[in-house]
Amino acid sequence: MRAGFKILAVLLLTALVTFQDGACAEGNKWTRLVEESGLVLDQIQQMPDQNIPENLLRDCAAIAIFPNTISAGILFGGKYGQGIIMVKDGKSHKWSAPAIFTIAGGSWGLQIGGQATDFVLLIMNRRSVDGLLDGKFKLGADASVAGGPVGRVAEASTDIQLKGGILSYSRSRGLFAGVKLEGAVITQHWEGDKEMYGKDLSAREILLENKAKMPDSAKSLLDVLNKYK
Repeated sequence: MRAGFKILAVLLLTALVTFQDGACAEGNKWTRLVEESGLVLDQIQQMPDQNIPENLLRDCAAIAIFPNTISAGILFGGKYGQGIIMVKDGKSHKWSAPAIFTIAGGSWGLQIGGQATDFVLLIMNRRSVDGLLDGKFKLGADASVAGGPVGRVAEASTDIQLKGGILSYSRSRGLFAGVKLEGAVITQHWEGDKEMYGKDLSAREILLENKAKMPDSAKSLLDVLNKYK
């Protein structure tokens, strides 16, 4: 069992270093992460009848995007990734500047190997946003999480919205679908936010108190999000 944990750690670390090196090669790592998040959402929304429903994007309180999350496993599995969260103002419908977060979790089952997966989470109300900003946030424990529906309109979304839950999606090897992420933990990446904005800022200050200037790297992401107001 210990050997399995060591192998899994090596797989995750190797894949993560490869991803980080690739990001740094083309400029600031965190700038590239924001740009990649916009590319992921844009590509997903261009998938005919398999994209995130327009009404869910319009009604969500926040969105989290974790591009190229590394999943690896030897009998048991784990995942680790870095991404961004943006919050929408309930009155003006304007989006906040992005804050950097990490996602990590494990899973059991007969599995071997590794792959990179894009995760998109729609946070459906402010209560769940506040939970995310309070510290370590565990999906399924601190807020209900369910695989999100795909297609133009999701009439069945009312239940998850009323419960204040989170809708989760994943894209891997060209496949896009709702996926459950119970047990995954989301935390603020303080170092990433400091490097991107040049000063110490909490996720709350970035997302709710407008203390960070919108980076140019968020333009393509905003172009997609602003289609759904």
